[in-house]
Amino acid sequence: MDLSVKQLEEAVSLRRQIDHLQGRLSSLLGRSGGASSSMASSSGTSSSTASSKSAGTGKRRRRGLSAAGRERIAAAARARWARTKAAGGQSNAASTSSTGSKGAKAKKKSSGGSGGGISAAGRKKLSQMMKARWAARRKAQGK
Repeated sequence: MDLSVKQLEEAVSLRRQIDHLQGRLSSLLGRSGGASSSMASSSGTSSSTASSKSAGTGKRRRRGLSAAGRERIAAAARARWARTKAAGGQSNAASTSSTGSKGAKAKKKSSGGSGGGISAAGRKKLSQMMKARWAARRKAQGK
């Protein structure tokens, strides 16, 4: 199906008009979300079945979790918080050790603390080597 540029522009124009009219129809019928239904239709999903279900009642069908499902999730979250609070200060130490030592090593390295993986003598030797390298580079550029 080969379409010319003019035909494609006309198709886009018609699509915009359809979306605009669907939005106006939704607002006249008292439904909110006219823009979202037009977005769904342009993305390829069928919004005609969803809109026909809600057209009779005038209300939009709520999708997602049921009240019982939300309550189960909330109860689980409350139980987790209760366990955390009951553990007190121990939960911080446990979470630090459970995340591994990578985070702790990174903090030590960035703060300049000991345990960064290189000794003081090694740092001094590395510093001297770098100073010598930069001195040689400056000398070479000066010539």
